[in-house]
Amino acid sequence: MGIARTPWCSRSDRIIVITWLHQGRRDVFQVHPRSDRRRVLAGVVATRSPDRPNPLGLHAVTVRKVAGNRSRIGPIEAIDGTPVVDIKPVLTGWEC
Repeated sequence: MGIARTPWCSRSDRIIVITWLHQGRRDVFQVHPRSDRRRVLAGVVATRSPDRPNPLGLHAVTVRKVAGNRSRIGPIEAIDGTPVVDIKPVLTGWEC
């Protein structure tokens, strides 16, 4: 996946990509995990379902390549065309 480059971003950096899960349904609260009807229903928050009440997706990824104002990242669990809401650096050595 390609994203717009930020000034603090360079190759092999770890970043958090925040996406809008635009194809997920907001009215579904239970699903069969991995769409396998043989599995017992589970809450969407406990699964990897894109159907969830909160449409934000958080993805910890690695910057693979930087070219001009674009960055190639991966791996990411998002479909092509998923809107990117924000990009944050992964901070190490910080305590909350």
